[in-house]
Amino acid sequence: MAQLHNRISRRELKERILNDTTPRTTISFYCYFKIEEPPVFRDELYAQLKELGVMGRIYLAEEGINAQISLPTANLDNFKKYLYSIEPLNGIRLNVAVDDDGKSFYVLDVKVRKRIVADGITDPGFDMANRGRYVNADQFNQLTNDPDTVVIDMRNHYEYEVGHFENAIEVPSDTFREQLPMAVDMMKADKDKNIIMYCTGGIRCEKASAYMLHKGFKNVFHLEGGIINYVNQAKEKSLPNKFHGKNFVFDQRLGERVTDEIISNCHQCGKPADTHVNCVNDACHLLFIQCDECKTKMEGTCSKECFDFIHLPAEEQKEKRAGVDKGRNVFNKARERKIREG
Repeated sequence: MAQLHNRISRRELKERILNDTTPRTTISFYCYFKIEEPPVFRDELYAQLKELGVMGRIYLAEEGINAQISLPTANLDNFKKYLYSIEPLNGIRLNVAVDDDGKSFYVLDVKVRKRIVADGITDPGFDMANRGRYVNADQFNQLTNDPDTVVIDMRNHYEYEVGHFENAIEVPSDTFREQLPMAVDMMKADKDKNIIMYCTGGIRCEKASAYMLHKGFKNVFHLEGGIINYVNQAKEKSLPNKFHGKNFVFDQRLGERVTDEIISNCHQCGKPADTHVNCVNDACHLLFIQCDECKTKMEGTCSKECFDFIHLPAEEQKEKRAGVDKGRNVFNKARERKIREG
């Protein structure tokens, strides 16, 4: 059986990929389809992808697959050949990263989960087969010119903050499971309008479109391939680009530059900035936006508390970190005062 874990420390693996000059391509893909035995599927997938030098994060569940990966560009054809040999994945769309340095991932993780997107849906009558209609970049642009069209961003608040489509409505939440009922409630008065839902690569908005139809909405669309595919299509076909700012991504890059506009602000000084970082304090690791000046001044920390912490003796830091559960530590409005006072 293939080894399904890494024997080398993640720190060393990260250093290796940063120093590796091999051209790599970052891609993402997903597919809702029935997987009878996810653990068996995982073992086979892991073995094949490891041979191809794939790194990244893949979630499997009985409802399908959700993958964000990078691989040596030279192996891309062999990767497609293997992937397309799996019948439900034959010809599946692969979203190629918009802004790629090849350093997006440094380890391969293939995990079995209950859902490929945590949605909180418990209604047995919900059916993913009944989903909204796909729209490509050109169709999206045309539909959004119609005043009877509403565009809903199905990403988290920190993703929306650094970049989004023109006139897109934010569903202000930290989690997708919270957003689904919120979106239904927010759109109650607009049930007869065209509703276009979008996300980074398409997986969340596809499920959200099915949920909206399940809740009685009629004219529901979702952006095929999400922001990544839209931006690539707009470039290829010389279409007007209605996305502004940066596309947040869940890998080492933490963002893809789409336009030169900076539409967000440093969470510490308030100056224009859109670079997400994790607080360097190992007892914190808060995800927040920090400009270069504040990064220098605060030495990569999010607050005075964390700044003081990293200057404590190493042993004292270790003692204070013991038992600390950072949880899902991301910036939100409740943290704004603490960070800016820092």
